[in-house]
Amino acid sequence: MAIRLNDWEDLSDWYDGRQGETGDLWHRELIDPVLLRIIGDCRGKDILDLGCGNGYLARKLARGGARVTAVDSSQRMIANAQKHDPNNTLKIKYLHSDAGELHGIDEASFDLVFANMSLMDIEDTESAIGHVSRILRREGRFVASISHPCFDIGSNSGWVFEKPAFESGKVYRKVRAYRKLFSERVPWRVDNGTKYTPAFHRPLNWYARTLRSKGLAITALEEPQPTREFIEREGEKEGDLDSVGFLEVPLHLVFEAAKL
Repeated sequence: MAIRLNDWEDLSDWYDGRQGETGDLWHRELIDPVLLRIIGDCRGKDILDLGCGNGYLARKLARGGARVTAVDSSQRMIANAQKHDPNNTLKIKYLHSDAGELHGIDEASFDLVFANMSLMDIEDTESAIGHVSRILRREGRFVASISHPCFDIGSNSGWVFEKPAFESGKVYRKVRAYRKLFSERVPWRVDNGTKYTPAFHRPLNWYARTLRSKGLAITALEEPQPTREFIEREGEKEGDLDSVGFLEVPLHLVFEAAKL
């Protein structure tokens, strides 16, 4: 897959409008509640938002009393994030950097690093995790949400619906090529057509081994359960069987890893 550095630049304005100050439906009602519960109280702590997007979570945590640094590889994403607080009253430090090249950040300078749905979009995630370990203080934590590597594998996964006679409908998740490392371009339906961004699939044991090799040990693992609002609104958009599938098969994973 040919990686284009401006993929997220091209999508940034639309993405900012979609996320706003609370996150879209998928973040607000499915992913973020679990992510924020694991992150916990960050008052007085130094935290880094890795792949901050439009910065809505960075701002939320800064309002909660954290000292926040927000990093993104897209300059336009950062510019859009800054527009939400033009006078920087929240004192967020923004850094334009690829996640695999966080060389401008001192060692052992953060209590917590979090990555909300960004690790699977990073080409050199192994290097990024290495930098996370480097900049975390001893016993610091890394919290990340990702597309579930077992069930959400891009074009190699999807829903299967069955409606047998005289029975209620059944939903299955089909998966192939799970063990392979591969990349592909993910389509986003935007107002004026379709845009694409790169994504990289790695199996679950790849994440476990890589975290451990960088001195991080998994201490929590969660598979977010959709809220009632998510099921109702997603069902209106995609259909009842599709929304039922989210109750049976998790499409996201949230983990915490502590620095040893």
